[in-house]
Amino acid sequence: MAFFTASDGRRLYFEDTGNGTSVLCLAGLTRNTQDFASLAPHVKDLRMIAMDYRGRGQSDYDPDCMNYNIIREAQDAIELLDHLGLGKAFVIGTSRGGLIAMALAVSHPERLSGVILNDVGPVIEPTGIARIMEYVGKPPASKTYDEAAQILKQALEPQFPGVPLTVWRKHAEAQYRETADGLALRYDPALRTALIEQAAAGAPPDLWDLFDALRSIPTGVIRGANSDVLGAATLAEMHIRHPNLVSAEIPDRGHVPFLDEPQSLELIRKVLDAA
Repeated sequence: MAFFTASDGRRLYFEDTGNGTSVLCLAGLTRNTQDFASLAPHVKDLRMIAMDYRGRGQSDYDPDCMNYNIIREAQDAIELLDHLGLGKAFVIGTSRGGLIAMALAVSHPERLSGVILNDVGPVIEPTGIARIMEYVGKPPASKTYDEAAQILKQALEPQFPGVPLTVWRKHAEAQYRETADGLALRYDPALRTALIEQAAAGAPPDLWDLFDALRSIPTGVIRGANSDVLGAATLAEMHIRHPNLVSAEIPDRGHVPFLDEPQSLELIRKVLDAA
């Protein structure tokens, strides 16, 4: 177990395993270091660095939930690289992590050797936002991991047809923790409040401006063919605005691909080589 202290005093958890090219793994909105468990066995030749954002996993909760934002989380990522003495890293950003990667391309482009965006882009589809807000910050209805796995499989089967129940059980274990009263979230429920209040504060920044900052950085995009977050039209526009962009569409996957699919692994290696 490893922790570092952010500049505002929050104690943040991270994992640092393997040797080779340094890859900073940035997880999804409510997720943690386990977001990359499916990828890890396929990249044993890389140095994999994953962190729990503030308020997630084993990291400190923030007393001010409004600090659960992309800018603060991007700063935490830079402070982790500083803590490890790394001048540059290759970034794999899943969903929220991809947005953080784009923010880093604006604030600290010199720290990025390459970027993979896993099923996220400058336009977040409204259907995807609505689905995410249905569960963020709400305690799980299930009491056991087996029950949670069944619920996940039933809910996500349209996007992830044929994925076995054992996979969803692992996802349930990563998302929830066991308590005497049943399952609980592995993140601060106040994350929901932050999202709602940030949305009400006014128009969000133009994410295309963030994406455009990646033009000089080797970049790849992985899209689930059934994704309700990253649309095909958005990906097409991303290719127009970033002529050197490479992408892969993963069949039978929605939001988000697991990163162990052959097409995902091929694209990751391709961008790593370019970087």
